[in-house]
Amino acid sequence: MIIGVPVEGSPSGGKVETRVALAPETVRKLIKKNHQVLIEKGAGVLAGFPDEEYVREGAKLAERTDIHKAEIVCKVNRPGEKEILFMNPGSLVIACLEPHKNDGFFQKLAEVKVNSIAMELIPRTSRAQSMDALSSQANIAGYRAVIEAASVYGSFFPMMMTSAGSAKPARVAILGVGVAGLQAISTAKRIGAQVEAYDIRPEVREQIISVGAKPIDLDIGEVGTGAGGYAKELSESAKAKQQELLTEKLKKFDVIITTANIPGRKSPILLTAEAVKGMKPGSVVVDMAAANGGNCPLTKADKIVTKDGVTFVGITNYASMMPNVASRFYGMNLYHLLNLLVDEKTQKLNLNLEDDIIAASLVTFNGEIRKRS
Repeated sequence: MIIGVPVEGSPSGGKVETRVALAPETVRKLIKKNHQVLIEKGAGVLAGFPDEEYVREGAKLAERTDIHKAEIVCKVNRPGEKEILFMNPGSLVIACLEPHKNDGFFQKLAEVKVNSIAMELIPRTSRAQSMDALSSQANIAGYRAVIEAASVYGSFFPMMMTSAGSAKPARVAILGVGVAGLQAISTAKRIGAQVEAYDIRPEVREQIISVGAKPIDLDIGEVGTGAGGYAKELSESAKAKQQELLTEKLKKFDVIITTANIPGRKSPILLTAEAVKGMKPGSVVVDMAAANGGNCPLTKADKIVTKDGVTFVGITNYASMMPNVASRFYGMNLYHLLNLLVDEKTQKLNLNLEDDIIAASLVTFNGEIRKRS
């Protein structure tokens, strides 16, 4: 198969994307599987992969129009409208396609008969674990969010004793304990903070304890476990109760990292403006849900702002801040997915709808929109 990797554009009008869909090491693996890989000139430069590395691994440098005429186009973010027009009918694009958006994008793909797989829809099952890009990138984001918090916070994370005096360890709260939240807990613990964590799913309590944090227990009268182990949206009364109880609990923390996202929905408000007023001056809030409205109404997407003495970090693409490792992880997710999609003997694309992974993630197929979420 001919696999094309273009230069990334800006995701949804945001900052420049620094990741690339395939790292050179992944290209080497694909070529060993008898694939031909076309790389647009400069595609990996921002991730620390010069063109020469790709050429050494057997890739061919190509122009953008040729890249998009490949049988399979691999991207990090959804292609732009002009990119779609270059693609051949029957070809396949694989990327983070934002499948919950209903903005006409998938209609355009269907009209030109381009098949598409959304990496966000890869099921979180044991069989699909190696293809789960949401988890691989969330791990990076959880780590980087703590690093950003530590860089903004005006004191130490660990307890520090010197001849000039001592500093108590930072008290850190993690709200939302998915993949990013668990990594944030682990990272904050490793650098010496006292960490507590909260999630609306009761089964997560054991995971919080297992990585060394103390659970924040709230009785909101409702369980927040949804399909596939994801969090589900709470009722309005449960939301109000949650906000009320968290408002009092969160006043004691120096750093709060929020990670609560519900696919296809505006992020739930966990940290109210009233709760912020109770926080100490110099406290830091890292809102990892900033791209979807934020877990705090005071967060500004892609900005760092201060309100009532509290600093809010609204970065929306943490993985792109670590593009080298993020690209290598994402590329391996694609590699394992491509092994499923392409018959090794015939080198033909096999979009088998009886396969649970393909059926869950294939959005457009043969000119029709199959699903968006």
